[in-house]
Amino acid sequence: MSVKNSGNTPGSLFRQAVKDERPLQVAGAINAYTARMAEATGFKALYLSGGGVAANSLGMPDLGISTMEDVLTDVRRITDATTLPLLVDIDTGWGGAFNIARTIRSMIKAGAAAVHIEDQVSMKRCGHRPGKEVVSTEEMVDRIRTAVDARTDPEFVIMARTDALANEGLSSAIDRAAAYVEAGADMIFAEAVTEVTMYTEFKKVVQVPVLANVTEFGHSPLFTKEELAGAGVDIILYCCSAYRAMNAAALKVYETIRSEGTQQSVLSTMQTRAELYRFLDYHAYERKLDDLFAQKKESK
Repeated sequence: MSVKNSGNTPGSLFRQAVKDERPLQVAGAINAYTARMAEATGFKALYLSGGGVAANSLGMPDLGISTMEDVLTDVRRITDATTLPLLVDIDTGWGGAFNIARTIRSMIKAGAAAVHIEDQVSMKRCGHRPGKEVVSTEEMVDRIRTAVDARTDPEFVIMARTDALANEGLSSAIDRAAAYVEAGADMIFAEAVTEVTMYTEFKKVVQVPVLANVTEFGHSPLFTKEELAGAGVDIILYCCSAYRAMNAAALKVYETIRSEGTQQSVLSTMQTRAELYRFLDYHAYERKLDDLFAQKKESK
């Protein structure tokens, strides 16, 4: 497939962010507003979690139920609201070779900068749950090759995620990652890593940027930025932290209103109207509206 000149594309911005911030901290953003807050607080890249879309947009578990279009809806909203490059979880690509190719082209059109595709079977599970099954290395290599070939922007990042560590051990997971890089993967996502030194072993072999998923309540300890930097990690992903906090806060508010008949006791936990307006740049919109009304009056 012919590939257009990349220019200053989302993919090139993501690659540059990986070079500029060592390691790059990537904020999970479950919707357009949280993306704006993450950008305002200084993050240089964003992430959209497949499990996050399933839970927060669909109210469903992360078991391969959501579709490409479900994820694209949130991708478009986030890329419309922020200038930051967005890494997107595409699970196993939503089908065979033609489906994977369509997914890559659709993500690029929607403004994504990067995707990660995993080596689980199509009926996948959360990466930190028991019972995961992975496809053969050969099948995953075919997924990677298909994704790379489908790119319409050479800078768009194809990241390969391996879930093999839990079932096959470190050596096999590293061998798989090396095969994925040879097939064209630009970066590696090693899921459910249990020891920080494992990242060093991945990095020695694959020689491409390696991502660490620092997710709460799973198999991976909450490694610090300093620990991961020392292990050679290039990208630190905080995939679900914000929405977990948001959901806990929402539940507390609902329970309080039902039990107390008022929200007064939880006001201190809420973002104020003024803070909301600041992150939305609300007053700039309002001034623009005032100017338009003023012009309309003058023209009469």
